[in-house]
Amino acid sequence: MNNPPGILISAPGSGTGKTTVMLGLLRAFAEDGLAVQPFKSGPDYIDPAFHLAAAGRNSFNLDTWAMDDALLSAVGQQAKGADLIIAEGSMGLFDGVAFKGATGQGTSAETAIRMGWPVVLVLDVSGQAQSAAATALGFATYRDDINLAGVILNRVASPRHERLTRLGMEKAGVKVLGSLPRRGDLTLPERHLGLIQAVEHPDLDAAIAGYAAFLRENVDLAAIRAAATGRPLTRTGSLPTPPAQRIALARDAAFSFTYPHLLEGWRNAGAEILPFSPLADEAPDPDADLVWLPGGYPELHGATLANAGTYIKGLRKHAETRPVHGECGGYMALGQALIDKEGNRHQMAGLLGLVTSYEKRKFHLGYRLARLNAAMPGQPEGTYLRGHEFHYSTILEEPDAPLAHVTDAEGATVPETGSIKGRVTGTFFHLIARSA
Repeated sequence: MNNPPGILISAPGSGTGKTTVMLGLLRAFAEDGLAVQPFKSGPDYIDPAFHLAAAGRNSFNLDTWAMDDALLSAVGQQAKGADLIIAEGSMGLFDGVAFKGATGQGTSAETAIRMGWPVVLVLDVSGQAQSAAATALGFATYRDDINLAGVILNRVASPRHERLTRLGMEKAGVKVLGSLPRRGDLTLPERHLGLIQAVEHPDLDAAIAGYAAFLRENVDLAAIRAAATGRPLTRTGSLPTPPAQRIALARDAAFSFTYPHLLEGWRNAGAEILPFSPLADEAPDPDADLVWLPGGYPELHGATLANAGTYIKGLRKHAETRPVHGECGGYMALGQALIDKEGNRHQMAGLLGLVTSYEKRKFHLGYRLARLNAAMPGQPEGTYLRGHEFHYSTILEEPDAPLAHVTDAEGATVPETGSIKGRVTGTFFHLIARSA
C-alpha cells in the first residue's frame, strides 16, 4: 500500500516549541484544502487530541518499542485518503530506552526511518547564533539513515540574530525552512502531566488558527510539502481486536486517555462503543458487556466523582455480573479512595481496595511489559502486554491480588502490578499492544 508523503517534526529535546509548530502546520495545510493525517511518535496521551482539533482527522500513535512491524503498518494505514502526513516526535529525535522492544527503542528517529519520512528539526536558538548550526549538523550526521529536510529556527530575537543563525546553517549545508520570531503567546497551558487536555483549552480553535497564521508568515510551507516523502507499507497488519462486543467507555474530562488505535480497532471489528460521563453522573449502559474506565485526571474531580451516585450505583451493579476494567486514572477511580493534592480524601467506587494519594507525589514514567497472572477483558492469563505508565500518584494501599508481573523497559520489576478482585481489574499502565 502506498501511503501519502510525510514529514516528522522533531527537536533536540522537549520545550523547543515543536507542538505549536506541529499544530500550526496541520491547520495551515488543512486551510489550503489538503487532507492532512497527523501521527504522534511515542506514547504521548495528550497531543493526539490537539492534532485532531488542528487537522480534523484522528491522530494515531506510532511506537517502535511497543508495536511490532505488523501493527506499525496497520496504524500507518490510517493515513489512507490523506494528501499529506505530518507526524510529531516525542522528546528529542534520538531519545528512547536502553534496550529494544518489539522493533526498536521507541525513538522518533526510528519512526521516521521506518515510515520513510524526512525530519524537520525545530531549533530553539535562544542565546546562540552560528552555534545552532553545529547542533543541526550533529543531528543530521548522528545516524546515516536519517534524512534531515531542514530546520525551523524558533524564538529568534531580531533580524540580526536571524541573519547570523542563517549564516551558520548555510556554512553547515543545512536548509532553513522557516524562522519564527520570539513570541510569548506561542505556548500551550500546562499542568503536572504536561499540556492540559484539548477539551480544557479555553479557546483552542482560535489559538490554533493563530499558530497557522504565524507559520504562514514565517515558514516556507511549499518547501516543507515538497520535502515530504514516504515508503510503501510492505506488510499488512490489523489493529487490536475489541475486548467485548458492547463496551461502555467512560469519556469526559476525568477519563480521556485511550490510545486511538485501540478504539479504531474496536470499531473496525464491529464493537459498539457506548460513551458515558461519570462527571455528569451518568451510569454505564446497562446492556454493555464491559465497562472500561480510561486514564485521565480523576484527582481534579474527586468530590464530583465521590458524589456521583447514579454513576457509582450503575458501575457496582454492572460488576456483579460482568467485567469492569480501569487504566491509571480509571484504576484509581475503581479503588476505595483517592486523596487529592490538598490532602482531601474522596471515596471512589470501592470495587477494588486501592487507595492512592496525590498529596504524597511520586513520579512514575516509562514503558511497561506485563505478564498477566489472571485474565483481564480481551486478554487471557499468561498474555504479555506492552504499555506505558505516566502519573504522579502514590499507592497507600493495594490489598487485592496482583493482576500482573510488571517490568520496565530495562527488565527491572515494577511494584505497580495492577489488581484483580472478582470481575474487576485495573492497571496503572495504559495498554498499547499485546506482545509476542
